[in-house]
Amino acid sequence: MCGIVAYYGPNNAYEYLIKGLRRLEYRGYDSAGIALLNGDLTIYKNQGKVSELEAIAEGNNLEGKRGIGHTRWATHGEPNTVNAHPHQSQSGNIALIHNGIIENYATIKKVLMQRGHEFKSETDTEVLTHLIEEIQVKEQVDLLEAVRLALNEVVGAYAIVILSKNDPNTLIAARKGSPLVVGIGKESGEFYLASDATPIIEYTNQVTYIDDNEIVAIQDGEMSVKTIDNVVKSPFIQELQISIDSIEKGGYDHFMLKEIFEQPKSIYDSMRGRFDAENLTFSMRSLEEYASKIKNLDRIIIIACGTSWHAGLVGEYLIEEFSRIPVEVEYASEFRYRNPIVTEDDLVIAISQSGETADTLAAIEMAKDKGATIYGICNVVGSSIPRTTHAGAYTHAGPEIGVASTKAFTAQVTVLTLLALGIAEIRGKITQDRLRTMFSELNTIPQKVDNLLQSCNEKCKEIAAIYKNASNCLYLGRGYNFPVALEGALKLKEISYIHAEGYPAAEMKHGPIALIDEEMPVIVIATKRNYYEKVLSNIQEVKARKGKIIAIVTEGDEKVAEIADHYIEIPDTEDSLTPILATIPLQLLSYYIAVMRDCNVDQPRNLAKSVTVE
Repeated sequence: MCGIVAYYGPNNAYEYLIKGLRRLEYRGYDSAGIALLNGDLTIYKNQGKVSELEAIAEGNNLEGKRGIGHTRWATHGEPNTVNAHPHQSQSGNIALIHNGIIENYATIKKVLMQRGHEFKSETDTEVLTHLIEEIQVKEQVDLLEAVRLALNEVVGAYAIVILSKNDPNTLIAARKGSPLVVGIGKESGEFYLASDATPIIEYTNQVTYIDDNEIVAIQDGEMSVKTIDNVVKSPFIQELQISIDSIEKGGYDHFMLKEIFEQPKSIYDSMRGRFDAENLTFSMRSLEEYASKIKNLDRIIIIACGTSWHAGLVGEYLIEEFSRIPVEVEYASEFRYRNPIVTEDDLVIAISQSGETADTLAAIEMAKDKGATIYGICNVVGSSIPRTTHAGAYTHAGPEIGVASTKAFTAQVTVLTLLALGIAEIRGKITQDRLRTMFSELNTIPQKVDNLLQSCNEKCKEIAAIYKNASNCLYLGRGYNFPVALEGALKLKEISYIHAEGYPAAEMKHGPIALIDEEMPVIVIATKRNYYEKVLSNIQEVKARKGKIIAIVTEGDEKVAEIADHYIEIPDTEDSLTPILATIPLQLLSYYIAVMRDCNVDQPRNLAKSVTVE
């Protein structure tokens, strides 16, 4: 979950490293550090954010045409300066940065200590650094071979980049289970490395994505790739499709607010080219190629984590309603460990914004081993999940920098809606009239989201000012809007640190009602098409206990508006499409409450954007 950057070329590395770390800070912000090779190996690192690292480095010798940088989300060892990366070998000649976890580090550390090695930190990364040097000295091999031999001894996940004072014209990188991309610079012999493409796009759009168990060696201005089994590979160079503007704030106070307001475009882009509402044509090649498989499916299993899991729950409702196939939604972290029953007649849908979620990747591999067909829904082109799955669809939401996911959720729900309709058509479970109605309404959703953002923004700000000091909050929804309640509660927890829980509205009576008093805000999604009378009764139950009701209602609703303490109107739409609209005011409420509580909205404490460790 850490962010890594590196530079090799004819220019000074420092500027790229610092700018790259700022762009990767959403991956971890416990500590940061850089190493520059300038005759000697110079390291600056510190607990805290990248801006604090800059302050420490300023005024010192920052020359060097080779350099590595790291921003950390702590796994082994508390967040402090000693545990910050880069880490050095016993002699101090080798520096290494690492994203991932070395699971057998304790065993290796014990052996190395018996051989006289002394460790300064509590990290698994320092152990790997020492191991590489130990092998290089003992086996009398070059740095590349020492790294290859060391990686054959470790168990776990890693993306690493290594510099050596004794080999100044060499930079080594490798990956297994953690992302790594190499940018090919515009100048001869120039290379940029990073955890994802965001730090690279300013300098080049030519990249190669490194696969698992591959080692990259940049030596004397040339790049080569081999596996840890010593098999030479030919890197595939591709062109990045993101722009520098997409990773800047664009005048907004926070990335999260920018990304909330980008949702009309991200939803449209997720639909674009996949259906024609007027002519009733539908085209998702990834589905068409597996049409015979889809016709004979026994079951669909959706695996995901966090916000993507909530999107998966919406997907369950969509697929079962339209396609009439049983659907199970599983936390990837639990699915992979409970020996589930998976067969060749199952379709497994894996959802991930980053495409690098470690638990989801591991669950995919397990399901593939059992013969299932894997379909990926992902936002990041070139990430691990699209390269691992049999088929899939990109959400086209564009880079999401805010740690709390917003536009990725609505983009995932949009793609799942198309997927449900496509499967229903292939299986003959939906009439052409119903399909035409759904496509026609889907076509209006981007504009409805745009209108909603304009109409409810100020109201959300006003309500946030009233409840910004709440200690607890309850979110209630039924049917399609139960997952929205879960997602709304998660957003509030993530960025404002207010305890919040989402529940099916009817389940409130089975426990949570005990929490309700005059201090408890209860957010209820009470749209007209979704169990309206039942939800109205649930609201009355809250009011009878003096709870404060914030209702999300359909435009023109009068019944709920009369009894709620506050209400926010959303446009009317098909029941199955309400999650996309109902989510918008919940995102804005969480955002404004967090801002008013002076929380770090884009980088909430203890969280990181891409969860690449278990």
